[in-house]
Amino acid sequence: MPQTPLELLRSTFGFEAFRGHQAEVIDHVVAGGDALVVMPTGGGKSLCYQVPGLLRSGVAVVVSPLIALMQDQVAALRQLGVRAAALNSTLDLAEAAEVEKAIRLEELDIVYVAPERLLTDRFLHHLDHCRVALFAIDEAHCVSQWGHDFRPEYLQLTLLHERYPDVPRIALTATADHQTRRDIVDRLALGSGRIFVAGFDRPNIRYRVAPKQDARSQLLRFIEAEHRGDSGIVYCNTRRAVDETATWLTGRGIAALPYHAGLDRADRAAHQDRFLREEGLVMVATIAFGMGIDKPDVRFVAHLDLPKSLEAYYQETGRAGRDGLASDAWMVYGLADVVRVRQLIEGSAAPDTQKRLERQKLDALLGFCETVQCRRQVLLAYFGDSCEPCGNCDTCLEPPEVFDGTEVAQKLLSCVYRTGQRFGAGHVIDILRGRDSERIRQLGHDRLSTWGIGKELSANQWRSVVRQLLASGLLVVDPDGHGALHVAAECRAVLKGERRIALRREVSGRPAGKSATSRSAVIEDGDRALFEELRALRRRLADEQGVPPYVIFHDSTLADMAQRRPGSRQSLANVSGVGGRKLELYGDAFLEVITHHQSMARVS
Repeated sequence: MPQTPLELLRSTFGFEAFRGHQAEVIDHVVAGGDALVVMPTGGGKSLCYQVPGLLRSGVAVVVSPLIALMQDQVAALRQLGVRAAALNSTLDLAEAAEVEKAIRLEELDIVYVAPERLLTDRFLHHLDHCRVALFAIDEAHCVSQWGHDFRPEYLQLTLLHERYPDVPRIALTATADHQTRRDIVDRLALGSGRIFVAGFDRPNIRYRVAPKQDARSQLLRFIEAEHRGDSGIVYCNTRRAVDETATWLTGRGIAALPYHAGLDRADRAAHQDRFLREEGLVMVATIAFGMGIDKPDVRFVAHLDLPKSLEAYYQETGRAGRDGLASDAWMVYGLADVVRVRQLIEGSAAPDTQKRLERQKLDALLGFCETVQCRRQVLLAYFGDSCEPCGNCDTCLEPPEVFDGTEVAQKLLSCVYRTGQRFGAGHVIDILRGRDSERIRQLGHDRLSTWGIGKELSANQWRSVVRQLLASGLLVVDPDGHGALHVAAECRAVLKGERRIALRREVSGRPAGKSATSRSAVIEDGDRALFEELRALRRRLADEQGVPPYVIFHDSTLADMAQRRPGSRQSLANVSGVGGRKLELYGDAFLEVITHHQSMARVS
């Protein structure tokens, strides 16, 4: 008897109800409609094509740019009893032939394939001779040159519309501003489809940004205070920084691995596999790592360098807390980061229109970093979304002190101008603070009217002023490689006293608010012992099958078990994430652990 989407959700996936736009998207695609779905990481995008793929006749073809994502999704679906496979470069000829045969014979419900493989004559020939339920184009922002992960092969996917006009297509992404969404619709010929944009908020993530001082020491203090034993990702912008940071953390007792494009392919694969399968590992990586990583229990994402844009930041931080449990997005940044990103933009071969857009994106990111408002409000506003002050970011939890910084700004802007706009922040700050150095005397800068007029602020406080004026567009960094500061035309009104400037007061040594998002805070104290026993069972079952632990059950499912303490299969079936197939496979084993824990608790 055919199932409804909700019946399938409950019997196969073990969830009681759809969230947000899921039901509306699924009904639309099941009926044969095309769609673009923009939904935050952890919002349930996969269900938007998996449920229709299982309800419609034929095989659902999922286009994915990353092997790791395919393998994760296939392993998870097979645990649910879904006939799923992936066709990618990890398969030998015989294995690939078996998957192709299963496609032709319609022995698969869902197949994952890379865009390069999908577009081959061989693969298209197989599709020509079977029923296709739908095409799902995951990570659809890769089609847009305005996005941050552009993949040229995605441009050829319009072929699907031309060759299979009656097969519905659903494009999905977690990150797309208005321009990127328009680009996706145009390039994939989705003009006749519907666009579903869910809220961008990830309320379980706490956002924090701090000035960069000693980045690695700051990171270590953060991990030791809040995330000892948790899985996390640390982003650095260079391969050397990745290697050195991973080694540095390991030497201080933090289990860390490096990941970047300069590593041998086998080493990259091995490190990624360990990160997915083991608990409590920290992956130190460049942006080469992360897209499509489906590990739900990443408790923090840290940036030791400024990302390229708010889109990139949102995408990268979105890898934390996919299971909906409390997680952290933590970042330190400094003036050198601003110079580096500006140089990357100006030194690229991109046309002027794209460079202008990238500058605007950098300005938006700086505005986010230097805001005195709720960070979540600033982040969501960038994507056209909104919220009330969240109470779960550093500016909400520890509101910064704001002061009238007009005079301070005038001093800094005047000093930049009087030194010929040829020097970086360090030299300008030395002049303001009246430093007596040989270089300053040789240049005659000790005779400037601005020499020594800024002794009331520390060097760190002046650096904060520089960052804030850069974020407000009153200062500009020369991208020529030397990082010289220039005054912008907009500063004239400030210098004349016609425009007042409010600045955040930098307080040296101010401790960051503790997030309380470590693994121990995932559940109540009374349930923690049982939760750890359930995790140990999950670890053993995962090792026996050679799959990541979260493929068996997510932490959130184990936490629900530890709280509810079901005593029968019927009550275990009511735990979120326990579907029919998993109940059959694992129900008795987990019930045994719960029953034993209960009996031992009564004895003690």
